[in-house]
Amino acid sequence: MIANIEAFLISITILTLTPGLDTALVIRNASRGGAKDGIAASLGICIGLFVHATLSAVGISAILAQSAQLFSMVKMIGAVYLIWLGLSTLKDIYKGKSDAISWLGIQNQSSIKRSVREGFLSNVLNPKTAVFYLAFLPQFINPEGSAIAQTMTMASIHFVIAMIWQSGLAVSLSCAKNMIGNMNFMRRMEATTGVVLVGLGIKLMSED
Repeated sequence: MIANIEAFLISITILTLTPGLDTALVIRNASRGGAKDGIAASLGICIGLFVHATLSAVGISAILAQSAQLFSMVKMIGAVYLIWLGLSTLKDIYKGKSDAISWLGIQNQSSIKRSVREGFLSNVLNPKTAVFYLAFLPQFINPEGSAIAQTMTMASIHFVIAMIWQSGLAVSLSCAKNMIGNMNFMRRMEATTGVVLVGLGIKLMSED
């Protein structure tokens, strides 16, 4: 059973809803090829989640096999990373930076296969996603259960939430474009994510 399942659901939902590179890629592809291209890009992105989940599960299992103290240390490092990530997000907002904006102006020919491939590669080759999964998922692993089963369950939940959200954006492009393209909206959402990450990291660090 996943530990702190309620906290995981709240955190992963907020993180998924926050505009970022994945959201921008879906919007871009939906703009150039319609809803089908946006959904295809989302599918590629979400398939990529299982690659990161597999790598995370293997690492967690190996750590658990070595030592419970080592696992606790890894969780603490992960909590510190989440706080750093949240503070970095807030710092970037203060400086007026946004990773998502640079993606929105890119144009390409429409292609379902291309969209799936772009989504998959953008996710799998993104070191931020890899490090985030390695830091985030262990916080909700119950050491008494199977790390692989729990990690894949969390990745599956993330897959469903992300597909629903991103597909909804692709289908409702006319509304979503105005919303995503609004700098104030993006800053509010990114600020919310930053605060959530910092709060989650502090909470996890204070737990026994």
